[in-house]
Amino acid sequence: MPNSPAASQPPHRPFDIAAWLPSRRALLWAIGAFVLGLVLFLLVWRGGDNDFYRAGPAAPTAASPQYAPLPAPIAGSGSEDVSDVPASEPHAGDEQPRLVETAPPAPPPVAPTAPAPRPAAPVATSQPQPVSTPAPKYPSQSLRRGEQGTVMVSAEIGADGVPTSVDVARSSGSRYLDRAAVDAVRRWRFRPAMADGRPTSGRVQVPISFQN
Repeated sequence: MPNSPAASQPPHRPFDIAAWLPSRRALLWAIGAFVLGLVLFLLVWRGGDNDFYRAGPAAPTAASPQYAPLPAPIAGSGSEDVSDVPASEPHAGDEQPRLVETAPPAPPPVAPTAPAPRPAAPVATSQPQPVSTPAPKYPSQSLRRGEQGTVMVSAEIGADGVPTSVDVARSSGSRYLDRAAVDAVRRWRFRPAMADGRPTSGRVQVPISFQN
């Protein structure tokens, strides 16, 4: 009978961790050396100059440019005022500029312009003449009171012969008679006045009498 694979393999041994650990004496030496090194480090730290861990000044890599120092600022109260800076005194031989004020030139005289001549009004060569004169109505109030008299009426006659303005030039003493005379002349028609062969406006005065 052939041998089985299990019978040909060596027996399995368990892992022994104790064989890998250092001995007790070696462990004590390691601990003692660590403590001694720590004590020496503390002594050097407290009593030494402690400059061994500081980095020295870095060497310049290139030549740095040289700058001239700025002048010291002028001491002031807080905000610098330009007026506090002393101005340079002028030399005796220097001529200082002066502001010369010149008066503006006077405007040229303006000649007065003569007013434009007004067109002369045409002079009437004839006066308006009545061509239609309806009789005035006698006021009933004046009849009852027995009023009578003559009213002088002034009328402005247009170029067409129609009265444009009628008023009383001299009263008769009765307002009823005056009103009746004005109303009568307003209905009249006239031949207009003439000027340079053309009709024009004119004024006339006509008497209106009331007799009962």
